[in-house]
Parts: sequence; structure tokens; C-alpha cells
Amino acid sequence: MSLRYGLLGLLAEGPASGYDLARRFQEVLGSVWPAQHPKIYAELNRLAADGLIEVDSEGPRRRKAYRITGDGLAAVKQWLADGEVDHTMRMQSLLRSVFFWLMEPEDLRRHLDREAAHFAREAARYEAYAAAKDRGEFGDSPQTQSLRLAIEGGARLYRALADWAEWAKTAAGD
Repeated sequence: MSLRYGLLGLLAEGPASGYDLARRFQEVLGSVWPAQHPKIYAELNRLAADGLIEVDSEGPRRRKAYRITGDGLAAVKQWLADGEVDHTMRMQSLLRSVFFWLMEPEDLRRHLDREAAHFAREAARYEAYAAAKDRGEFGDSPQTQSLRLAIEGGARLYRALADWAEWAKTAAGD
């Protein structure tokens, strides 16, 4: 259900094609909420059928740009204000940790080294975005201010996961 509101939120910024929305989704939310092209296009069709978006324009090769309707804007605002938050997290890294006892110690250490490096890279990427926003490189629009809050959440989450993987290397050796 969150894909629906993610798309509505992105369309609240202005008209966009499915391709542009997929690119924007990947750019802004890719590592925390991935969305594949087929799912985006299917959801756009449902949103249009529900009257929450409409075709803004059609370009070459039947490329459609969509815009949010008044009902769509009201729906995303209601979701933000009143919607229950799904706090479940599906993290394969943590699922695998339940079964670390099945791994050979050297395999586990290599795995945790890779995990720590991955999470540290992601944290650094988010921290670089945060620094650029703090320098004013993206302006100070309300969208940019909200995005800065989300970026900080991503940076802190990935930094915590990198710290966890480093800790796990030590704890697993005990």
C-alpha cells in the first residue's frame, strides 16, 4: 500500500512519467523502499482508475506523464496524518544472523566484513547527500526539507547497521 502513497507524494511535486517516477523512486528511496518498474506502472493504472491521478500529457511512443488530482492529494495527506504506520522491517541481513551458528567461522567473518562494508558505503552515500543539502545545493523548498529528514534517517540506519556488523564479528568470536 505504501507504493501507492509514495507515487502520490512524488506526483504532488509535479507531473511525471512512469519512467521518471521509477528513476525518482530509485534515487530517493531505492535502498530503503525499492520499487520495480512493472509494479510502478501497475500502481499508476490503479491510481488513474481510482481517480487519484490523471494523464497530464502524452509524448512519443505513448509515454504518459501523470499528475495528481485533488482527490489524490487529499488521499496522500490523509495517509500522512491518519494512517497507521507499518513498522515491520524485512531485512535479510538480520534474518541471516539468526542462522550464523551454521556458518564456518572464517565464512562468517568474510560475510560480516562484506556486510559492514556495504552498510558503511550506504551510510556514507546518505551522509554525502545530507552534507550537500546542508550546504544548500538543493535549495530550501518544503520538499527538500522533508527529504533531508528522510536522508538523515537513512544515514543513521545504515551507520547503525555497519556498527552492528562490526560488533557481530567480535561477538561471534566469543
